[in-house]
Amino acid sequence: MKPEELKKLDAYLKRTLNPNIVVKARPRKDDSAEVYAGDEFLGVIYRDDEDGDLSYNFSMAILDVDL
Repeated sequence: MKPEELKKLDAYLKRTLNPNIVVKARPRKDDSAEVYAGDEFLGVIYRDDEDGDLSYNFSMAILDVDL
């Protein structure tokens, strides 16, 4: 993803979910970004530009040991 996309996603997630969230570029991947709460990895945001409609999908796994 482009740096301006990362900034927009970061601002959106901070505003809607938690001010401690950080969106970071993924090494060697340009279609997704990593999401952290402080130093803790939360999940991945994927860029979906299918049929000219741009959207972002956030994928977060929750382990049973964390519940």
